[in-house]
Amino acid sequence: MTLIEEPVAAATDHPLTIADAAAALRDGSLTAVQLAERSIAAADRLDEAVGVYIARYDEQLLAAAASADADLAAGRAVGPLHGIPLGIKDIITTREGETTAQSLVLDRSWGQGDAVVVQRLRDAGGLITGKLTTMEYACGVPDPEKPFPICRNPWDLDHWAGGSSSGTGSGIASGMFLGGLGTDTGGSIRIPAMFCGVTGLMPTAGRVPKSGCVPLGYSLDHIGPLARSARDCASMLQVLAGYDASDATAIDVPIPDYVGALTGDLTGVTIGVDLASGKAQAPYVDPRLEPLLQDAIAELTRRGATIVELTLPLYEEGIGCLWPINAGESGAYHLPDAQTRLADYSFGVRAGLASAAFYSAADYVQAQRARRVVQKAVRDEVFSKVDLVLTPAAFQGALSLADLNGDMGQWFRAVNTAFWDLTGHPVASVPVGFTDAGLPLAMQLAGRPFDEATVLRAADAFQRSTTWHLGVPEIAA
Repeated sequence: MTLIEEPVAAATDHPLTIADAAAALRDGSLTAVQLAERSIAAADRLDEAVGVYIARYDEQLLAAAASADADLAAGRAVGPLHGIPLGIKDIITTREGETTAQSLVLDRSWGQGDAVVVQRLRDAGGLITGKLTTMEYACGVPDPEKPFPICRNPWDLDHWAGGSSSGTGSGIASGMFLGGLGTDTGGSIRIPAMFCGVTGLMPTAGRVPKSGCVPLGYSLDHIGPLARSARDCASMLQVLAGYDASDATAIDVPIPDYVGALTGDLTGVTIGVDLASGKAQAPYVDPRLEPLLQDAIAELTRRGATIVELTLPLYEEGIGCLWPINAGESGAYHLPDAQTRLADYSFGVRAGLASAAFYSAADYVQAQRARRVVQKAVRDEVFSKVDLVLTPAAFQGALSLADLNGDMGQWFRAVNTAFWDLTGHPVASVPVGFTDAGLPLAMQLAGRPFDEATVLRAADAFQRSTTWHLGVPEIAA
């Protein structure tokens, strides 16, 4: 079994992680200004080709970095993300500038100041680099007819970075910042993480407050971190997690020590493996995927995990519930604008809104009822027996932009994410290798509600022995 293997077109030097940078800042071998300048230089060099940013805040970034260095020099207390450059998906508000949701439709006065999650990053010392590309309103596919950047995959610029947190995944892989925020309604944290070869975590529904984030599906949306490693995601989640009264869906539960849970030891952890659910509907299954997943399973076993096979219950029913729920919730949000400004939306969103019109209120209510049945089945039949579930994150590498061509169904069948949005469980996308063409492949690890610690523990244990998450695209080498 080859675990530490050089991917196609990857550089030999490992990129800086949040953990690396935090240590270097504290020992004085690196300054926050130097980190900020690196981020700016990478964006200057690559962003025209890759399309990561909607807006850059270079002046504010450098000023904040200088202040961070002054605090360190003066011995003032600093947070766990002190001096770390972070990008923000452009459906989450920041005080530096407007939020566009990459749409001509959204009122530019929507949301003022920092969203709760952005303020928490700042309070921990994080430095905001800018607002990042997305799919319009966090849904759909790239639309070249609209005046926004099309985010590309840094491993192959003819391929999609994944949606909808495209700029976050692509920007981390390109070295423009060390971590960032994404959102996930049907897979939008995990899809760009898997396609761009980085790590992404969708927390439990209600774990991270969503106030200050443009909604897509009120009962399906999540905010979470993307970064190089599971350890970096744990550091970010430590800051992001926690109740806030401004979000009616936030849940007040204790927050564990996520970083402290990363022991590298999986003794006593049982992982259920389902490599089949969703596979029959995939338009293509990469032949490298299953061998790489088997390598990953073997490494998790070596770390102490017990592996059992299982089949997720009511999988197809769960996927089927997602559509009327999201259609009803997004349709309610967009109805006033869709009645008067439909042509201003991208074609992908127009198609989604059109399909939403065919679902009735009864369909929505029935789907929510069925959702509870699926959640109960997963609790009783799966997580009563195992601690984690391992599945493919997607069945292939990133789709080419030419093949994507506005086809919502093709990309949705190619990935394996939506089931967990419906159930609300925490789940991470973790790189496991590359296709023969050099595009990243990934596994998912899902856990019990509010047990992100075990999800991150397993992901980190795997990454201690592998370097798939540290691959650098040739364009960014």
